[in-house]
Amino acid sequence: MTATSDTIRLTTAQAIIRWLSNQFIEIDGTEMRVCGGGFGIFGHGNVTCLGEALHGVQDTLPLYRGQNEQSMGFAAAGYAKQWLRQRFMFCTASAGPGTSNLLTAAALAHANRLPMLMLCGDTFLTRLPDPVLQQMENFNDPTFGVNDAFKPVSRYWDRITHPAQVIQSLPAALATLLDPGDCGPAFLGLPQDVQGWTYDYPTVFFEKKTHRIRRISPDAADVADAIALLKAAERPMIIAGGGVQYARATTELTGFAEAHQIPVVETIAGRANLLNDHPLNIGPIGVTGSDSANAIAEAADVILAVGTRLQDFTTGSWTAFAKDARIISVNAARHDAGKHRSLPVVGDAKMALARLSDALDYQTPATWVDFAQSERSKWNAYVAENVAYGNRPNSYAQAIGVVNALCDPRDRVVAAAGGLPAEVTANWRTLGLGTVDVEFGFSCMGYEISGAWGARIAQVEREADKDTIVFIGDGSYMMLNSDIYSSVLSQKKLIILVLDNGGFAVINKLQNNTGNESFNNLIADCPTIPEPFGVDFEAHAAAQGAISETVSNPAELGEAFMRAKASDRTHVIVMKVDAYEGWTTEGHTWWEVGTPHVSASAKVKAAHEDWEASRAKQRKGV
Repeated sequence: MTATSDTIRLTTAQAIIRWLSNQFIEIDGTEMRVCGGGFGIFGHGNVTCLGEALHGVQDTLPLYRGQNEQSMGFAAAGYAKQWLRQRFMFCTASAGPGTSNLLTAAALAHANRLPMLMLCGDTFLTRLPDPVLQQMENFNDPTFGVNDAFKPVSRYWDRITHPAQVIQSLPAALATLLDPGDCGPAFLGLPQDVQGWTYDYPTVFFEKKTHRIRRISPDAADVADAIALLKAAERPMIIAGGGVQYARATTELTGFAEAHQIPVVETIAGRANLLNDHPLNIGPIGVTGSDSANAIAEAADVILAVGTRLQDFTTGSWTAFAKDARIISVNAARHDAGKHRSLPVVGDAKMALARLSDALDYQTPATWVDFAQSERSKWNAYVAENVAYGNRPNSYAQAIGVVNALCDPRDRVVAAAGGLPAEVTANWRTLGLGTVDVEFGFSCMGYEISGAWGARIAQVEREADKDTIVFIGDGSYMMLNSDIYSSVLSQKKLIILVLDNGGFAVINKLQNNTGNESFNNLIADCPTIPEPFGVDFEAHAAAQGAISETVSNPAELGEAFMRAKASDRTHVIVMKVDAYEGWTTEGHTWWEVGTPHVSASAKVKAAHEDWEASRAKQRKGV
């Protein structure tokens, strides 16, 4: 590289990394790089130029070697969640299949509004060597390639076709990553030749800059409308979503609820907005919720939805609420604030709750609060019985209860896909604010271990003495487990509970509940498997460098968990659970799934009719 007083000659790749290294953010009075580093797998599409640039900054932007590009994206999502979207990681992958492997992770980040920067190899801009290895040729449009597939799952997308473009593109990408309303993945396609081309960049472009995450002030008229509606409420409730945590507004949520005595229910992403024993915490809502939360949701006349996108598991496919209930939606994103004729309050949750509370002269009728708390008491009793063990087969709920009783209040719990998100959401009793990560926004099997690895990298940066705990089923484990090895290699300890029920048991349950026979979900029910057998998960985890052991019951699980807490590296505990007994049977709202309208099976027809019987409760967009 060469420099003058005003410019410096760099390759495109060098410029990207130098600029990224000089972007900072202040969090709780401490200044740090907004990018915590990256995850990378090198190939011919990114090793020679981007790899050369990253080698020079390995102390400031640490690069974690991935085992799978999809899992790298999951790890980046887990990192962003742990930092409440205030910091992010980049992922770099080679051209072709390396990059396309990131698609699912990008979709997860998009669905969950999570920042993740993708720096991905692209085809040669000159086209002189075309077609090259791993290039997808579109016969009618030579500009159209695999990287264009990321457009629907990126909040910001660009292909760098000249080195000067990064002067505009990098700030635009970072602005998206830090925008509370438009947050999500940013994708930069980097053609292999352009990565190495040089340009005389203005030196001022690389000056240190400290960013702030903008807090959007709600419109005074919208706040006034919301106050008028709340004042008229007889049975109000608050739905607290993940946006409460991202706005760092848990204190304001608690203060608002207490000041006006309004019961609070939590979404999946909003679990751990309130502690379990807070008197106004009425439980998780929806398909994977609690009888208590769903009981008040059905009766509420005014619903204050804060920081939630109101997805179907929260709303019971829009059957959880009375059809005439009014919704006030506080959200930084305009798109989310206006759903189902909500009264929108577009703004930051912290600011909006404070302004609403200051102007709201209102107390909820005591009879409504008493009803909500009575319902929560019943749910608490159910959970206590549900997680108890000793007289029935091993279950997810029992394992959750054991860990819940023994973990540190600041330990982080991670679950995703399959049956465990529902079981954790329903049965986990929150001990510390912001300590639960249930990935059910895009429901990605395989997120558990990879997302936890990213979360642990972030956790070590602030709470190294706490643990990241993973609940994962055998089906999800088989889909993506190689970051056990990553966690051991990088010395980022995880505690992983592998709960083996012999296949995809929760989908088998859905299959049976809709009148269908068990087929191709449990390993024992696959007609193409002549002699079914299980995986030795203990041996498999040990082969990746983890400490591992198998237990036979929840009592032994508790003893093993304490050994895992004391161990110095990733510790995997395996326990078989029953595929049929032990599911949490209470707390579920209706959920719309496609069932056959005609079938030769009487059971399928009967199940369809039973399922459709609840459709009358569904709000049809209003």
